[in-house]
Amino acid sequence: MLENSFGLFFFLKQPKNQESSVRYVYLRITVDGISKELSTKRLWQPDRWNQSSGRAVGTKEDCKSLNTYLDLLCAKVYQAKVSLLDQNRPINAQTLKNVITGQGDEKRMLLEIFTQYNKQIEALVGKDFAYRTLQRYRTTYDHTKAFIKWKYNTEDLEINDLNYEFASEYGFWLKTIKNCGHNSAMKYI
Repeated sequence: MLENSFGLFFFLKQPKNQESSVRYVYLRITVDGISKELSTKRLWQPDRWNQSSGRAVGTKEDCKSLNTYLDLLCAKVYQAKVSLLDQNRPINAQTLKNVITGQGDEKRMLLEIFTQYNKQIEALVGKDFAYRTLQRYRTTYDHTKAFIKWKYNTEDLEINDLNYEFASEYGFWLKTIKNCGHNSAMKYI
């Protein structure tokens, strides 16, 4: 879904309850008349700021460095916009802010999803599944959990981290560490 209007603007914002000479540089993202603001976590002096261009003024290295950072942040917003278009997700100020800040997209974890699935299988035992099927799913969960702990030294993995390498190494681990035959290892995978 394409937007009708889109704008980026940097401005200085005075910290609350503080009479400081420096101010935070903020980015305002506006899509179709709705704005969201986010802090760049950078401080700057108002007397060295051009409000109309939304950039630092001067030739000193700190000025060049800040303006380069702001240009990179703009590029990141445009990249987020392209990413949202590619995923057929709505483009609005909030979704762009979420992509830039890494918020909004909850991480889906493999073992967490596996646990939910096993609960569904358990609820269907005697209807769609035999008890032995549930036992196999629980064994598969246990093997997967042990492999993740052994290989990655963590409790769970993001579902997005699953790839061919994971499956290949998991199969090798099942055959060598768990002494599974080829067919059993493939079923667990």
